[in-house]
Amino acid sequence: MAGLNPLRVVIVDDDPLVLAGLRLILGGAPGITVVGEATDGQQAVDVVTREVPDVVLMDIRMPRTDGLIATRRLQERGSPARILILTTFDTDEFVVAALRIGAAGFLLKDTPPADLVAAVRRAALGEPMLSPRITTKLIAAVTRPDGDARRRVARALLARLTHREHEVAVAVSQGLTNTEIARALHMGVATVKTHVGNVFAKLEVTNRVQVARYVHDDEGT
Repeated sequence: MAGLNPLRVVIVDDDPLVLAGLRLILGGAPGITVVGEATDGQQAVDVVTREVPDVVLMDIRMPRTDGLIATRRLQERGSPARILILTTFDTDEFVVAALRIGAAGFLLKDTPPADLVAAVRRAALGEPMLSPRITTKLIAAVTRPDGDARRRVARALLARLTHREHEVAVAVSQGLTNTEIARALHMGVATVKTHVGNVFAKLEVTNRVQVARYVHDDEGT
């Protein structure tokens, strides 16, 4: 979204009631305009290509072409739209597959309206979005022995961090204290504490060991 221009959104779902609900929620939000709708993946590709929206709310299970295939095709075409997968399904394979092919986030259809609007706005700003239950699924998947799966999960969660927060997370994983991090990254200790708090919140962890675990998984170590 540039300047004061309204945020352009396309909604995709094969259920007319869901489409109507999303249209009502998003269309009534200040600064958001629903510029297109589609009821299957192929229509979605066509509408998004034509309208060039900022954000797409994409259902997964639809006739003809599902949302994951549509998302991949849009990525292959170089679409700049941020795609939020919106679904009733929160199984691990859907989550990982959606994030792996370039989705900006994964929201469940029972997401409260205010949170849905906030997610669309944040996605337009480039922030990865995951429903809390989805985050729980990802964290649970980290405990599995599959190294590739752990790396995918770690990268998806670490993508929430800003560049500076990621630098702090890496320093935490190296066992540095806040004072040592401040010295290494040329910032105040108070600023380091703020960044560490943000890292804990965004990764939904409670200690520095858990931060190190994600960083090491991301690095494949």
